[in-house]
Amino acid sequence: MRQSSQCVNVLRNVLNAITGTTLLCLTFGAQAGATLDAVKQRGQVRCGVSTGVVGFSAPDSQNRWKGLDVDVCRAVAAAVLGDPDKVAYTPLNAQQRFAALQSGQIDVLSRNTSWTLTRDASLGLHFVAVTYHDGQGFMVPRKLKVNSARQLKGAQVCVQAGTTTEKNLADFSRRHQLNLKPVVFDTFEAAFKAYFSGRCQAYTTDASGLASVRTKEAPWPDEHVILPELISKEALGPMVKRGDDDWLAAVRWTVFALLEAEELGISQANVAGKKADPDPAVQRFVGSTEDMGKLLGLDRQWAVRAVQATGHYGEIFERHVGQQSALKLARGPNRLWNQGGLMFAPPIR
Repeated sequence: MRQSSQCVNVLRNVLNAITGTTLLCLTFGAQAGATLDAVKQRGQVRCGVSTGVVGFSAPDSQNRWKGLDVDVCRAVAAAVLGDPDKVAYTPLNAQQRFAALQSGQIDVLSRNTSWTLTRDASLGLHFVAVTYHDGQGFMVPRKLKVNSARQLKGAQVCVQAGTTTEKNLADFSRRHQLNLKPVVFDTFEAAFKAYFSGRCQAYTTDASGLASVRTKEAPWPDEHVILPELISKEALGPMVKRGDDDWLAAVRWTVFALLEAEELGISQANVAGKKADPDPAVQRFVGSTEDMGKLLGLDRQWAVRAVQATGHYGEIFERHVGQQSALKLARGPNRLWNQGGLMFAPPIR
């Protein structure tokens, strides 16, 4: 009798485990694809951008958003919706950006945001990929005749609050016993305006941001020097909300497609004629042989449309921050892996 009772209990536990697993799977199944489906039904990608960082995300004279981060959203809209212009841009400052994504106000945050453990593990958000390798630097008035950040001992430094920049500044100051005095501002704009007004002896942010600010905002750009050393590594990239792997995959592989296109020599100008290319990798990319889009909930031409909309990664880089832009930043670590850089995409296969 006791043995029979034990068998019943074992069976009950097994059934409960199976039922629980089934319910768990159903729960995840119900969540999967929610954002991707919503974007398709809405016919628009809601993209969180900066409040204005030239080269990455800033409105032009006709109030059209331009920049490397903007083109990520345009490529996603082209891949998912077939039209790169089906994007609604929401300008967000550093304090607003994560809450906007967590609350569902935006679908993707593409806003010069650094990938860190804390952000990746505690916000309920996923980093998608690295779209720009950067590092934090300093800008100072040329008249100070400072050649290194280590010569700034005791200086007041303008910095934006709620950023990795603020934390890096404190670490750098302690590490080298510089007693730097941060002057903290809520917004990117307030911080650099305070520096240009003479409130601080130096201004710190990512090196790309320094170049952007000096080019666009400095009354006399030549009067300001960006110091050569970088005090941090900043892997910048877009983010999406956790819990929707289908949307994560669609955004991630669109970014990877832009990198893969550059490696394969597929550009905005030639992508339409690549269907006859004999290279098997190119054939997969353009959907002539295998249907890679089906695995992402997209069609065969998803990657082709992304490249048609923005060009490959190298074209995006040069147009917005490289030699074709006002910033004229060196490609540096943002070169492809087979050209001595850090940028690469897993194979589309």
